[in-house]
Amino acid sequence: MVFLRRRSNPRKLREAFLARYAGRHLILHRGLDPFWVEELLKEPGGMGHFRIDLSQQPGRRPTPVEWVAHQQVAPLELPLPLLAAVDRQGRVTLRHLTRGGEAFHPSELAWLRDELDERFHARLHPAAEGGFEVEWGIPVEDNTIETDYGFSLG
Repeated sequence: MVFLRRRSNPRKLREAFLARYAGRHLILHRGLDPFWVEELLKEPGGMGHFRIDLSQQPGRRPTPVEWVAHQQVAPLELPLPLLAAVDRQGRVTLRHLTRGGEAFHPSELAWLRDELDERFHARLHPAAEGGFEVEWGIPVEDNTIETDYGFSLG
């Protein structure tokens, strides 16, 4: 007797991910310093970030967020931690949160989110076959943040 293993349907995984996370922010990482998380939670909206640890491998049947994190975002090899903003048009906009090889202070996230539409490292657009297509943005080395006060961070 032959048992057929059900394969995950990329379109269904993508639709389930977007239904759950549209309008939300995720932080993808491979372990965060507890002090950094503590500081994040002090920031306005800091508790609204879903934190996804990429060092934890998904099971045989990944959840929609595991599928996006491990099969769509991780292969892009962007520095971690990484902010993923999921919009209501089905796009996932990505920008890493590092400067000089270290995660920058969570207080800078508000300024980064303000400019994310124009300054991103990668943006994932829904693809016809069910996954995502990648639009590349600013170079990975560029993570300068422009503030409303006329100065730059980075």
